Amino acid sequence: MFDYAALAALEAVLRTGSFERAAAELGVTSPAVSQRIAALEDRIGAVLVVRGRPCTPTPAGRRLARHVEEVGLMERALAEELGRPRDAARVRIAVNADSLATWFLPALRGAGEGLLFDIVVDDQDHSAEWLRLGEVIAAVTAQSAPVQGCDHLALGRLRYLATASPDFAERWFPDGPTAEALARAPALSFDAKDRLQHDWAARAAGRPVALPVHRLPSATAFVEAAELGLGWGMNPEVLVRDRIAAGRLVIVGPEPLDTGLWFQWSRRLGPALAPLRAAIRQAAARVLVAP
Repeated sequence: MFDYAALAALEAVLRTGSFERAAAELGVTSPAVSQRIAALEDRIGAVLVVRGRPCTPTPAGRRLARHVEEVGLMERALAEELGRPRDAARVRIAVNADSLATWFLPALRGAGEGLLFDIVVDDQDHSAEWLRLGEVIAAVTAQSAPVQGCDHLALGRLRYLATASPDFAERWFPDGPTAEALARAPALSFDAKDRLQHDWAARAAGRPVALPVHRLPSATAFVEAAELGLGWGMNPEVLVRDRIAAGRLVIVGPEPLDTGLWFQWSRRLGPALAPLRAAIRQAAARVLVAP
């Protein structure tokens, strides 16, 4: 059996990033936290924490921290079955920024009390990698094939519209989003992983286009930047519907771009994650286009 006081210290150090903050959270001294982790490392026979600012996990440390999270979820589910008081359990989930800005937060609220969420934001085409690496126990992803050891649920399609301010569209796209116009007009991009603008532009122009881009890693600021005329971008329909109706944004091209989303979770935690899974299904159904 592992020493769960030591495992709790490891999880707290990796989550807070420091021995001092972990000690304050656990109500012990920093040397006590250090001694617990040192004893755990001796037992495992491997370094678990890379000391730094912040502290980061080694592969073995990451796996043990995930084990602590999994045990907490399973113990919480068991306590509920037995009608006993439930301790809070931590759930680390990877999700794309646009889902977080449009439909995902109500799902967390609908999952009930007693869960502490640690949300990792990454592009929907890359969030499944967090599952593969053992960094999270669940993810909203564009990957339909389940990660090994995981189950998955089709959520629906998040619809994007190519939008810009009226003045921007009149200046840069007088003849519509032609290849020549797209190669000149500033586009908005969330980060280097964001391919939505490039994918839509290639479809609109009939060939790939090298886009000049502003990088703006915020879903809500992305919409505001389009409204201010900084550039054009692919925005979730649910975020821009009212602005389009009010004339503050216009649709640059008639074709939407739909991105299919799936929820994937660790198979062995299926029963413990059932309430969260149901809440995510319901929240997604209210916003996403049906699969």
